[in-house]
Amino acid sequence: MADVVWKDRKRIIFGLPWTFTRYSLTQEKLVIDTGFISRKEDEIRLYRILDITLNRPLGQRIWGLGTIRLNTADKSSPEIEIKRIKNAKQVKEMLSDMVERERDEKRIAAREFMGYGDDDVDHVN
Repeated sequence: MADVVWKDRKRIIFGLPWTFTRYSLTQEKLVIDTGFISRKEDEIRLYRILDITLNRPLGQRIWGLGTIRLNTADKSSPEIEIKRIKNAKQVKEMLSDMVERERDEKRIAAREFMGYGDDDVDHVN
């Protein structure tokens, strides 16, 4: 994989990373790898992320965790959650900055996503 700028695991009770969900972020994409025996890898290009929301319920805040919800222009994964991670606020801010930078580099404007359900937006101007 390209240079990973952030990685973590979904955490469980007491904030321990004893799960089989791994997250990694590069300059161009977010990868979510789940499973132990049967594994699945979801990948989302950063420029396809439309909205980022941070959710930190009390149970997660106690252990210093949070969940980031992403709404995307991806047909196979229109909503993605980066669940129960450490430093969620910093990760959200970093991800938001990286999404904007990637859109600028690819010259993708928000108006190109307005009809994202109707046709594919993989094209670049």
